[in-house]
Amino acid sequence: MNVNLTGSDSIPRRSLHDELTERLRTLITRGDLAPGEKVPEKDLCKQFGVSRTPLREALKVLASEGIVTLRPNRGAMVSALTTEELEEVFPVMGALEALSGEIACKRITDREVQAIRKLHEAMVQYWKNGELQPYFRLNQRIHEAILEATRNDTLKSIYRGLSGRILSARYIANMSPARWAKAVKEHEAILKALDARDGAKLSKILKAHLANKLATVKDWLMAQ
Repeated sequence: MNVNLTGSDSIPRRSLHDELTERLRTLITRGDLAPGEKVPEKDLCKQFGVSRTPLREALKVLASEGIVTLRPNRGAMVSALTTEELEEVFPVMGALEALSGEIACKRITDREVQAIRKLHEAMVQYWKNGELQPYFRLNQRIHEAILEATRNDTLKSIYRGLSGRILSARYIANMSPARWAKAVKEHEAILKALDARDGAKLSKILKAHLANKLATVKDWLMAQ
């Protein structure tokens, strides 16, 4: 199997574990390794220039996040997506996103809002260019930045513990031009509420935003 990566494939030893985990996560979330597909450990070791040991340690991290499933004597598999699981997890994530927005509005700094605004502007440019994957990457960074602004370690831990189970679904589900444009408008509303420190409004927007994403993912799954 040939896996396409951007940049150099060789990983610096000083950041091996974190870098390897992140690269594997990226391959999965952007769809290079699809749900239900066996993780090609031998090919990935060759691609990254690492041994099986650090690769398997990284897979254990992803398994703890629900992104991959470790099967005894059969290797790792990218966790499959089911409508039932998505309907179970998405509402919980929506509630967590809503809470993160409410708390973030109480604690976020002007500097952090400005940083999110820059991410938003860059994301919008990717939308205008029709570049879906870079758009998704910045989209996720915006949601992560709002989460970080809560300064609530308990919330962050719970959120990240669940997010892996649906992260790939949020990235690989194709959006129609109309749905994509609507998502951008939702992000504009998110930025406006955040700038105004309107926690109640941001909470409502974030919850609805994730509910709309669930509808997109379900439509995509049904079309497979």
